[in-house]
Amino acid sequence: MKDRLGRTIEYMRVSVTDRCNLRCVYCMPEEGVPRVSHGDILTFDEITRICRIGSDVGISRIKLTGGEPLVRRGLSSLLGMIKELPGIEQVTLTTNGLLLEENINALVSNGLDAVNISIDTLDAGRYEELTRGGSLRKALEGMEAALLFSNLKVRINCVLMRDVPADNYVSIARLSENRNVDVRFIEMMPIGQGRDFGVVSGGEIYDVLKREFGEASGCEGKFGNGPAVYVRFPDFRGKTGFIDAMSHQFCGTCNRIRLTSEGCLKPCLQYAGGTDLRKLLRSGADDEHIRREICRTIYEKPACHQFSDCASAHTDVWNDERKTGCHQERGQIYETKDMSQIGG
Repeated sequence: MKDRLGRTIEYMRVSVTDRCNLRCVYCMPEEGVPRVSHGDILTFDEITRICRIGSDVGISRIKLTGGEPLVRRGLSSLLGMIKELPGIEQVTLTTNGLLLEENINALVSNGLDAVNISIDTLDAGRYEELTRGGSLRKALEGMEAALLFSNLKVRINCVLMRDVPADNYVSIARLSENRNVDVRFIEMMPIGQGRDFGVVSGGEIYDVLKREFGEASGCEGKFGNGPAVYVRFPDFRGKTGFIDAMSHQFCGTCNRIRLTSEGCLKPCLQYAGGTDLRKLLRSGADDEHIRREICRTIYEKPACHQFSDCASAHTDVWNDERKTGCHQERGQIYETKDMSQIGG
């Protein structure tokens, strides 16, 4: 389905829980966030029903997220339920990796197509500090377990932070040197705790890596569901990607919506607005009613976020009508929740 600006929306990120076994400094306060009661979280059947109705209007790719999705018991069975839906072409997972080794067999057996593992440093002490108690060893064991499955696409996500030594990003990039894994560097989004961190651009990190590894070659084609731009450094087995939401705003080609663990369908990460699908599900709404609300939410998707000056971003992509739409979004209420509550 296309929204009011002609963007094709085919990708839905589905948060299955607001809970996490880590307390990453840019994602969640040290004391955590108020827990949502179990009864307020969508059931697996409810999530599957939304995905089924969504597939009828063109959603073909699902990303399971959290919080940390693997802390929810039986996640692999949900994955299988979604993968069996007509029209769903791909189901993927984003995780911190700590529980991945023990779950990877069940996930792959139920049809997992790709896994993104969040690793921001290969220094065990710094990892423990950033995650407030996490084990780098467990995360890397999860990565290696996933790499045993040749048909499973494995990616490492690294969020860029100011005042981190350059060699931190060099060592992360080296994960793709001799492994069939892609490493993506992601600019910090000023959501929740992330507001306290300065933005490091993907371009800055590319310059660091180029000095270390030499000039990279561009990679043609589409390698995922999101906006990453990929390159390959000389003699590297895997690719290196950059997701530059701040320095190179890509709202003009955004293809996603988000479903929170409480059933709010959000058309844009920055804004608090959305549609309460849980209320519809639990009040007896039929599929056609829910379909209409999903379509309306997609159609009314905001033109862009306001994290940076959208009027000057990608002027070669945005025509006058769309740039005007960006300015109109400034009347919307901004999201105040942390990423774990929205869905990463």
